[in-house]
Amino acid sequence: MGKSLNGKRVAILVAEGFEQSELEGPKQALEEAGAETLIVSPAEEGWVQGWQHFDLGDLYEVDVPLAEADAAEFDALLLPGGVANPDQLRMQPEAVEFVRAFFDAGKPVAAICHAPWTLIEAGVVKGRTLTSWPSVKTDLVNAFLWRTHPAAMGTRQHITSFDLRGHTVHIFKFKDPPSDATILR
Repeated sequence: MGKSLNGKRVAILVAEGFEQSELEGPKQALEEAGAETLIVSPAEEGWVQGWQHFDLGDLYEVDVPLAEADAAEFDALLLPGGVANPDQLRMQPEAVEFVRAFFDAGKPVAAICHAPWTLIEAGVVKGRTLTSWPSVKTDLVNAFLWRTHPAAMGTRQHITSFDLRGHTVHIFKFKDPPSDATILR
């Protein structure tokens, strides 16, 4: 894979309880494509705990505390899922505003698994076509949008997925905006 993302900075916003594989796989793919990835978190200890389904995962160093993060300093946002992570983020006004700032600026946002909960709280999903972990379906429908079932889908600005490992780099590769129903396979 070429270095198509050289010079791009991607914020990875996580709280305690993110799904570790949903951080590691996309982070690796972005870095292999040349992007600089930085973990942004409200965690106060300087470390954030991942999960591997129902088991504790690894600790990750926080590169930028959320209180010091500025969306203007990044080119894109990655939101790993897991149940606890987006549930905590959507209850923190600073996290919600950070997410909203990427949409307001028209920057790419990738949301995996349960992460669309944070997008719903940020008020950025109305009229969009997204996918998610199946248990998030009712929340997405109640937020006045369409939910479909493909593994990954998106537009020029956003992509949502059950698992982005094979699709992460696509958030930067669109030349012309595809329709909201484009499936990225």
